[in-house]
Amino acid sequence: MHAVATAATSTPSDDFFLARQPILGRDQKLVAFELLFRAAPEHEDAQLTDYAAATAAVISHASQLGMKEVVGEQAAFVNVDEVVLMSDFVRFLPPDQVILEILETVRPTTQLLARIRELKALGFKFALDDVIGHSEQVSKLRNLVDVIKIDLQGVGRDDLAELVHTLRGPHQKLLAEKVETVEEFQLCLELGFEYFQGYYFARPAILSGKKITPSELVLLRLMDLIHSHADNEAIEAAVKRDALLSLNLLRLVNGHLSGTGAPRVESISQALVQLGRSQLQRWVQILLYSGPEGQVELNSPLLQMATTRGRVLELMTLTLRPGDVAGANTAFTVGIMSLMDALFGVPMREIFDKVDISHDVRAALLERDGDYGAMLSVAESLEHAEPGHDLGAALGRLGLSVKQVREIELAAFGWVRELGAEVR
Repeated sequence: MHAVATAATSTPSDDFFLARQPILGRDQKLVAFELLFRAAPEHEDAQLTDYAAATAAVISHASQLGMKEVVGEQAAFVNVDEVVLMSDFVRFLPPDQVILEILETVRPTTQLLARIRELKALGFKFALDDVIGHSEQVSKLRNLVDVIKIDLQGVGRDDLAELVHTLRGPHQKLLAEKVETVEEFQLCLELGFEYFQGYYFARPAILSGKKITPSELVLLRLMDLIHSHADNEAIEAAVKRDALLSLNLLRLVNGHLSGTGAPRVESISQALVQLGRSQLQRWVQILLYSGPEGQVELNSPLLQMATTRGRVLELMTLTLRPGDVAGANTAFTVGIMSLMDALFGVPMREIFDKVDISHDVRAALLERDGDYGAMLSVAESLEHAEPGHDLGAALGRLGLSVKQVREIELAAFGWVRELGAEVR
């Protein structure tokens, strides 16, 4: 899956966006990200940079930042073409964390095959991208790669089982890419795929008559109390109604305070004082995405995406309106609530029947209206390989530059990674 077209220029551009597409295991937990770096000129009709230039810029930034700042502990899939594979700068990537994804346009020449063997000897792993059938490239490269990515949208359902049977090998794992529905995921699971890439997990599968669970209702009620500026006694009483919520809130608070020198918090009343309203609201929103035992698992792709969106919107607000703490809190709420229909399996409007949300948040989530709606549209566009045509217009409307947005993205990735350390 590639996101950068070939153009005449070969100068690395600083004017690009970074997208991270999650790759999930059979248990639907996060195992890796594909990093997509695409040129993002200010004008929609501007030329895109070529692969080598884009990848050179990527590797330069990744080397400066450290790959862990971008993907945490997960592996990173990075697209490479012939020029990149034969280059010296590919060696700047950490072989223990990066999987080099060979684009379908790469010709398997004798020289290129020798280079792949050389890089494998240095510890690099390889994936074969966008496989939709048998080809000379597949036959010559399949025994050299560690992962074979099958493009689900390019293979007919009747042909998929046969292709899987043909490509499966003792040293290669199969990855289904462009998985767009839960039904497609189930089919690939049955066929034995090990990895899955696509946004099926974030698509709201609205189930007729589905009800929000009692524990989820407690959290929504708590959000309601915070939004309505209820006193601490009312909030404390709401938390104490759910023993698991009380336990996990204390665990999260103490994880957050760890290393700060602050004394350990032993009671809900202490936690409320120690946290403050805005931080309490944030933890409640994060707890909505917790597992059945109330554990917050940051390798949940839905929580990763929701918290990243929340932080991106928060940082956009603070960039545009420095010091606007209330606005930043609202922006975070928009980002993290934007996936609650997928989380609960109920329409967004039905969720609003359970919690009192401000007009700005409703307009952003339902209509992508207002500044927060524009910010959410930008955040959603950044997640995909091909940005929407309105991305440039949304940035212009907000008054944000490409460079500012990329710095915000990277800061958000780092914040989510630190959040994971706090809740472990």
